[in-house]
Amino acid sequence: MRAMRVSVLGAGSWGTTVAAICAGGNPTVLWSRSPEVAEGINRDHANPSYVQEFRLPARLRATADLAEAVTDCDLLVVGVPTSSFREVLQRIAPHVRPWIPVVSLSKGLEQGTLLRMTQIVKEELPGHPAAALTGPNLAREILSGRAAASVIATEDLALAAAIQRVLDRDLFRVYLNHDVIGCEMGGALKNVIAIAAGIGEGLGVGDNTRAAVMSRGLAEITRLGVAMGAQPATFAGLAGMGDLIATCMSPYSRNRLVGERLGQGRPLAEVLEELHMVAEGVKTAEVVLELADRHGLDLPICRVIHRVITGEVTPRQAYRGLTPAGHEADPG
Repeated sequence: MRAMRVSVLGAGSWGTTVAAICAGGNPTVLWSRSPEVAEGINRDHANPSYVQEFRLPARLRATADLAEAVTDCDLLVVGVPTSSFREVLQRIAPHVRPWIPVVSLSKGLEQGTLLRMTQIVKEELPGHPAAALTGPNLAREILSGRAAASVIATEDLALAAAIQRVLDRDLFRVYLNHDVIGCEMGGALKNVIAIAAGIGEGLGVGDNTRAAVMSRGLAEITRLGVAMGAQPATFAGLAGMGDLIATCMSPYSRNRLVGERLGQGRPLAEVLEELHMVAEGVKTAEVVLELADRHGLDLPICRVIHRVITGEVTPRQAYRGLTPAGHEADPG
């Protein structure tokens, strides 16, 4: 098969990593909002703003021109924050060739509409097959050559297999899954639970308590996902439990880091300003509660994290309620 021309939109840590993976066997263009970042990638083969210590493939090309980035691509990968996901699709719509697949890297839900990213693709780029790449994928570990696994989720498994061939590289393994709802909901909701786990780390509550929060958090993720049409087994795999564990435990996880600093008593605005990256769980918490109310579900961990984010309770006050009462049944 001939190589596919790949365009990756978003030069953050994960977008840059996926672009580097694709460039291993396919002509790849990475779009950055910043002309300086694009120039640095082309000149120095590095992106010091997000992955400072890693050298990028010499064949990876970057641009700050959005139309130029997408005009000739055979595969479009979108890795911008969920807050700008729709806007970017609207801007590229006149320039993208018909029918090419669109892969979302963004793990979150749109505020207001409560939509998943593949649903936004179908609205803004009708006729383009939509897929999501998700799983326990920490950018720094993958760029350093450590083994990792991911999931490409789309209802068309033939399309998934074609995308798999582009992304499968050395120690980065990509698996197929047709449960798009489950994969996207697992990727979005785990960010909220990671904030809870990080708060526990900041408060020094111990591993037993954090394990309880993670386990009960997975139950909440599964409960809402199934109510929306997902398959329960999805949440026991890479897109569910795997992603949750990595995001809750890794010091490289930005959502966990937000929670940890909140647990140490830092104000949220100050934490987010210092982060210089998007922590999707902060905005996702509100959307999750809207979805839970719509489906008549009680998600106590997600609810109390939202109360921390809005300042209704302190992290220390909230953590007393993060492990639900003993009379609640354990789904395991």
